[in-house]
Amino acid sequence: QVQLVESGGGLVQPGGSLRLSCSASGDLDAIAWFRQAPGKEREAVSCISSSDGNIYYLDSVKGRFTASRDNAKNTVHLQMNNLKPNDPAVYSCAASGFKFPCLDGLGYVSDYDYWGQGTQVTVSS
Repeated sequence: QVQLVESGGGLVQPGGSLRLSCSASGDLDAIAWFRQAPGKEREAVSCISSSDGNIYYLDSVKGRFTASRDNAKNTVHLQMNNLKPNDPAVYSCAASGFKFPCLDGLGYVSDYDYWGQGTQVTVSS
């Protein structure tokens, strides 16, 4: 049974940083971070492919967010720097078992089979 447990959300000032972590168990081919702001659709922020190690990012976070994977700890991190007013949302990690959504892009919500509980990120001065 796949389990995803997130941590690291919180309140930060504009320009600040937060680091999200997702502890994952199970045989997974990709782990992604999604976010959903009130009134908006859920969107993929980054994904890491297990098969080739490729990492993809949403255009609006490139250069500010960095995804990484600690294989020894089965943990995926999302380092978020220079947070902006349009970044606040509930951030969730998601994983795919056999659909390989992260081979040439972020994939779609339907490509991911397992979801964490979500963690709130708030950017406010």
